[in-house]
Amino acid sequence: MKEVVAVIRMNMINKTKQALSEAGVSSFTALPVMGRGKGKVDFGLLQGAKAGHDEAIAQLGNDSRLIPKRLLTLIVPNKMVKTVVETIININQTGNPGDGKIFVLPAQEAIRVRTGEQGDEVLDEQ
Repeated sequence: MKEVVAVIRMNMINKTKQALSEAGVSSFTALPVMGRGKGKVDFGLLQGAKAGHDEAIAQLGNDSRLIPKRLLTLIVPNKMVKTVVETIININQTGNPGDGKIFVLPAQEAIRVRTGEQGDEVLDEQ
């Protein structure tokens, strides 16, 4: 099993949640986080700020300013990792800086607290 950690735009959480559900993954954790990548603010953000998009407005300030994002973490069976990663990319990829990052990490064990079940049987499966 693997842990998939994704940092995405705040406004993409509902679309991502729906797409993951349709892909067979209904269980995940989402947290509001603040962060920034290595990219500099570009002039395309000016249009977003003029249109009233909060994320664009936040990026127009100081270069070291942190931007609100959403952190998703999912534990999935190995056979679902590719599907989960492709789903997150397909929904969140705009081609613009700030689309996010995905990290895939090993997960040693999963245990359902209610029943004590262990392993892949406690995870979402297609």
